[in-house]
Amino acid sequence: MTTHSHSAAEQTTPGALSRPGKIVAVHLSYASRADQRGRRPENPSYFFKPSSSVGSTGGTIEKPLGTELLAFEGEIALVIGTAARTVSIDAAWSHIAGVTAANDFGLYDLRAPDKGSNVRSKGRDGYTPLGPGVIDATSVSPTELRLRTWVNGELVQDDTTADLIFSLPRLVADLSQHFTLEPGDIILTGTPAGSSVVSTGDVVEVEVDAPGGHTSGRLVTTVVAGTTEFDSTLGSTPSVDDAQRADAWGSPEAAGLKSAARPGLATELREKLTRVPVAGLSAQLRKRGLNNVSIDGVHALTPGTKIVGVARTLRFVPNREDLFVSHGGGYNAQKQAFDAVSDGEIIVIEARGELGSGTLGDILALRAQSRGAAGVVTDGGVRDRDAVADIGLPVFAATAHPAVLGRRHVPWDHDLTIGCGGATVQPGDIIVGDGDGVIVIPPALAAEVADAALAQEEQDAWVADQVAAGHALDGLFPPNEEWKQKYETWRQNQGAQQ
Repeated sequence: MTTHSHSAAEQTTPGALSRPGKIVAVHLSYASRADQRGRRPENPSYFFKPSSSVGSTGGTIEKPLGTELLAFEGEIALVIGTAARTVSIDAAWSHIAGVTAANDFGLYDLRAPDKGSNVRSKGRDGYTPLGPGVIDATSVSPTELRLRTWVNGELVQDDTTADLIFSLPRLVADLSQHFTLEPGDIILTGTPAGSSVVSTGDVVEVEVDAPGGHTSGRLVTTVVAGTTEFDSTLGSTPSVDDAQRADAWGSPEAAGLKSAARPGLATELREKLTRVPVAGLSAQLRKRGLNNVSIDGVHALTPGTKIVGVARTLRFVPNREDLFVSHGGGYNAQKQAFDAVSDGEIIVIEARGELGSGTLGDILALRAQSRGAAGVVTDGGVRDRDAVADIGLPVFAATAHPAVLGRRHVPWDHDLTIGCGGATVQPGDIIVGDGDGVIVIPPALAAEVADAALAQEEQDAWVADQVAAGHALDGLFPPNEEWKQKYETWRQNQGAQQ
């Protein structure tokens, strides 16, 4: 790595903000934002914004006519002071003239057509306001900068560079290995959690400060309504869906979106399935041609446990170190599944029958219990086995194991068709378990199978009474026509007495 020295003519002074030659923005850099998004990148990624997008404090930003999702992103902007090409991390900060506040506005209505380039969604005039003041980079540490954002006077973002996944010097050094960073260029260093949607009339303020009283001052931008329609004959026009709404607002809840309705169990059906043993349900499914519905190799942590509920699925893939870095940390699929489980649902985990690691522990069990979950089924291990059992949440697992996920698994995705203990499980399937094991019931058959199994249980109980009374098994178990008639007569008499 080399650094370059430059003459005074090639330097940008920290107190000045001129129109940059280029603006480079980081997609995702704060841990809080990565956790919110549910993914943590292994390396930084970038996009360009045109210099014509620069605005200033006290200015306005247009929310185009017919659009819905204009979002602010308070950011720390770095102003390049001396040209940087293939500089080291240690030398990178010396190429920064100053630090200021920025707002990386974006229009989510145009994000899908951009496919990550953000040319249209973030490149509009005025969509990169900067300022008002510039902090001399030599007077502050890149690890001690604070970023705050207010919307209509309410603090909505408050984070520091200590929370960055990629340090500010690393961003400079990384970019410099690909192209020359020139004096006056701007690097937008990403936004923390709290970014959301703003409307016409809203006032957004961003400030960067540091210990010792150093501050950029507040960058103030007011949202105004646009009046010009997009021309659909020229290119892509605004469009949104619920996924874009959730991203723009920060979460489905913030966007006012209700979780997709999930099929639940009617109280009467749940009561029936609780009464009937798994062996009886298995027999009825087998009569209907379903022989591969048993989740094999799992047992209740607490003997005598019964589990009944609707499946919510979670899938682990075999551990691969680079994939665990990108998917194992932060708000990963495992945490998302346990946060999303609802009343009466059972989290069914595909762990490939791997016994060399835990797939949940006491904290996750507590979370599931607090969400009203009916239980957890995993064909892998359980960590903190005794503590999980004490919590009282019904858990069926293949084994206990002290190791954490990363030894064998990467939490990959949830709410999709999985395989658990040799059985295919889809979200919405009915799960029932007891001392004989756990089975999967297609929802469309659940009521029919429950009624048939209960009827069979009643008949089996009557047969047992006949055996106890001394009758021979031949013709009675299973009952032939003569014994079936006797049973029907008994049933009618029972009904008449009630």
